[in-house]
Amino acid sequence: MSIATIAKIILVMMLWAACFPLITAGIEFAPHMTFAALRAFLAGVTLTLLAVALRRPLPKEPQIWAMVAIVGLGATTLGFVGMFHAAEFVSPGIATVIANTQPLLAAVLAGAVLNERLNAHGKVGLLLGFVGILAITSTRLFSGGQENYIIGVAYITLAALGITVSNVLIKRIAGKVDALMAMGLQMLIGSIPLALSAWTMEDPTSIRWSLTFVGALLGLSLLGTALVYWLWFSVLEKTQLNRANAFSFLIPIFGLTMGFLFYDETLGWPQLVGIALTILGVGLVTRRGTRSLEVDT
Repeated sequence: MSIATIAKIILVMMLWAACFPLITAGIEFAPHMTFAALRAFLAGVTLTLLAVALRRPLPKEPQIWAMVAIVGLGATTLGFVGMFHAAEFVSPGIATVIANTQPLLAAVLAGAVLNERLNAHGKVGLLLGFVGILAITSTRLFSGGQENYIIGVAYITLAALGITVSNVLIKRIAGKVDALMAMGLQMLIGSIPLALSAWTMEDPTSIRWSLTFVGALLGLSLLGTALVYWLWFSVLEKTQLNRANAFSFLIPIFGLTMGFLFYDETLGWPQLVGIALTILGVGLVTRRGTRSLEVDT
């Protein structure tokens, strides 16, 4: 894996980590599904218009259209529903642990669909990454205080499954369709169920427009969604999914770093041990963890 590819992946994970504080900042001003639908629609429109302006081609094969639609329903619809709703029901520690089962689930599915097989180093690396997440979140894991705990776990699990399937399908269509067009279309498709849910279950006119909300919405839509998915697609055009996906374990580390730098949060020894285990696990997967006929560039 080249240095440029690693830099892209790390940037993706940093931007994904930044989404959580932006959601927290904006959710006070808008209903959950309304906020999620606006995020998806704005990101989708941005990428699609850019693709049209650059004369990028539309997908041609019905099979590609079908996979783009499933990506939209998985990554955008289910992913955003889980991300925006789970915080109501479960602690951040539990949510982080469940969400970071996604690389483990994707490794199983990638083996069956993409012929990407983890060797012993890869399996140990994924396990170390997950144990690192457990250590990082151990002080908050059972903080409790949330009602309807099972509902919150279901939201996060649904999001993790949706993103897992979407990542595998993004890898399948990478190189067969233009990145800007594909990611813009999947976000527009995924925004439709979100908008319908917002229309039937919420009052979209209740948004309290402010500079804080607009800033959070633009940051989430343009940087945390449009830019992120374009970069992620371009990475998967060149790199095995399991190798790239292992970097997802770094998201909580970036989140902790942001909290330390900007919110006066402290890091105890469990977090430091977890960070070390996670970095070691990611290193094992990315350097010697997969065996496939595909060559990374």
